Amino acid sequence: MRTRLVILSMAILVAMPFSGSASPRQDLEEFQNFYMKRFPDTPFEDFANGVYSIDAASRAQWQDIEEFAPYELNISDGEALFNAPFANGNNYASCFENDGIGIRQNYPFFDTDRGEVVTLELAINECRDANGEKRLSWGRGAIADISAYMAYTSRGKIIDVKIPDDPRALEAYQRGKMHFYQKRGQLNMSCADCHKFYVGNRARADLLGPALGHLTHFPVYRSGWGGLGTTHRRYIGCDKGIRAKPFVAQGKEYRALEYFQSYMSNGLAINGPGSRK
Repeated sequence: MRTRLVILSMAILVAMPFSGSASPRQDLEEFQNFYMKRFPDTPFEDFANGVYSIDAASRAQWQDIEEFAPYELNISDGEALFNAPFANGNNYASCFENDGIGIRQNYPFFDTDRGEVVTLELAINECRDANGEKRLSWGRGAIADISAYMAYTSRGKIIDVKIPDDPRALEAYQRGKMHFYQKRGQLNMSCADCHKFYVGNRARADLLGPALGHLTHFPVYRSGWGGLGTTHRRYIGCDKGIRAKPFVAQGKEYRALEYFQSYMSNGLAINGPGSRK
């Protein structure tokens, strides 16, 4: 009997983030208010700076790095790639609204015609598909450079991810929310453990940053990588860090997680690409 009660209690704890009938807008209000109360001295707009919004010492070091940003060459390379013609004479501008300039804040979005989440990197490779070009690898290299250039042209634009009135869109959002809160891997940890419930604490030498504003600065140059990487490269690295089997980059699981996380950062400005440890 006691064992059954323990199991029931654990099930209730796991289900807590999903209890009731909270709408995405209610989730957004609760999510953002959590961080505002946890870090009352941090202005809302500053959460776009991630962990550097909550720790003065780390921020000073980061600002020194940003003076000579390690991703500047990636932006230049990305611009050249973005404007280079495909074999058919088109280029990436032909695939995007506003010729691909200043649109990063609109991604990811739910495409109601296709019934799925579309991320910026997915759109970049689908542009290549449409023009008869071979797809780029998802995590690093040319796709990260192109994404970095597009993010750079969008700096200061406010994230405004929509969840259309479509049950498939809500299902994708809920899948991403479940992923964020669900424990997995040999370490039995979730995204929320590190970046919500224990935010501001240290994991070894690293300070755990807030999930609010996590995706404003992607693609990101990480010192640990020695280079630039996409959001899904980071997701894969996180799963490996907790000894969980990673999902496939640009599969429905990570796209749903990116959809949820981006929606949670609505109202913050794009400031990518960025540099992090």
